[in-house]
Amino acid sequence: MKVLVVGSGGREHALAWKIASDPRVDSVIAAPGSAGIAQVAACADVAVDDVEGLARLARDAGVDLTVVGPEAPLAAGLVDRFRADGLRVFGPDAGGARLEASKAFMKQILVDAGVATARYGEFGDVEAARRFARDLGAPLVVKADGLAAGKGVVVCEDLETADQAIASMLEQGVFGEAGRRVVVEEFLVGEEASFIALCDGRSVVALAPSQDHKAVGDGDRGPNTGGMGAYSPAPVVDDALAGEITSTIIEPTVATLRDRGIDYRGVLYAGLMIHEGKPKVLEYNVRFGDPECQPLMVRLRSSLVDLIEGCVEGDVSGIEVEWNAGAAVCVVMAAGGYPGSYEKGTAISGIEAAGAHEGVEVFHAGTTRDGDGTWRTAGGRVLGVTAGADTVETAVRRAYTAVENIHWDGVHYRRDIAHRALSRQ
Repeated sequence: MKVLVVGSGGREHALAWKIASDPRVDSVIAAPGSAGIAQVAACADVAVDDVEGLARLARDAGVDLTVVGPEAPLAAGLVDRFRADGLRVFGPDAGGARLEASKAFMKQILVDAGVATARYGEFGDVEAARRFARDLGAPLVVKADGLAAGKGVVVCEDLETADQAIASMLEQGVFGEAGRRVVVEEFLVGEEASFIALCDGRSVVALAPSQDHKAVGDGDRGPNTGGMGAYSPAPVVDDALAGEITSTIIEPTVATLRDRGIDYRGVLYAGLMIHEGKPKVLEYNVRFGDPECQPLMVRLRSSLVDLIEGCVEGDVSGIEVEWNAGAAVCVVMAAGGYPGSYEKGTAISGIEAAGAHEGVEVFHAGTTRDGDGTWRTAGGRVLGVTAGADTVETAVRRAYTAVENIHWDGVHYRRDIAHRALSRQ
């Protein structure tokens, strides 16, 4: 079969890499792909927001199955367009994608489903939002309602910061249309975890829990990023808690969406806060996490294509997911200055040497390649060096040993990925 992967980042590289290894798959196309993804797929120069162009590519190339990586094309109705053309596609339609495209919508679904989450209010008026913030008290969180490329969340330690965040979104328009309305919510304490399930519209199959590292600096300090690393499994979610999350959070959410006429088929990714063994939902995403996808794909023994087809065809009930024993760890190597301003075009050395280490895969998040074979930086997050091993300690050691092979001017990476898992042992 022929599979199309939509996207160009490290998540899409990991998906294309896993799909290409499936014996049922003859070829993989990535749109638009990247120089890194071109190592495992043929790349087609069609942008992720070109819904008509992607549908035309799928038809003309005889694609049997399309897997959508990022959230923006899902929110833009790519799945709706593909389904209208009779094209098999993995991901929720625009109605389901509102879980990520609108935080206010997501919160209302949680309330309707009886799922535990932070107390919140939705506002388009500055003064009303500030009054609610005072009712909550600091610390609190201010979020742009719409998609803001992972940057629309401000954790406010005091009310002055909250006032500034509310004004910057509603009055100054720092996030444009995404910040026309805001969600103000209480600050939850505990340990974060990522819980990803695959849905067929009614049933769900849970994947192994994982944990992301959002802050740019060691010890979870500094501004939040798109993710500086991840690992799986996450010890904070044991088997019993995973079952509770599935039955009290994921399944009620899918049922509530179905009651609203939304046939949710795709990834449902719950960002959770675990406090004293009890989970609350921070947010929902409608696609694989990045970089959580990278260690999950390295650990996944089952066929990803079989799992995806079960969702597309409407039947994942009874599917057992098999995992490689042990753990996998992804260390993100970023450009200096990220998540602020950073340079592009800096020459990179050592990628091939890093990938030659046992159990290591180097996924490209933001690179280009010159005609002479020189790799160069082309984004804030540049590489996701991912290692699998029998234990988390060995996986961490393998990942960082590989990272030491890679060099470019200004490179930055955290040196404490998986520190929570290591501290538990």
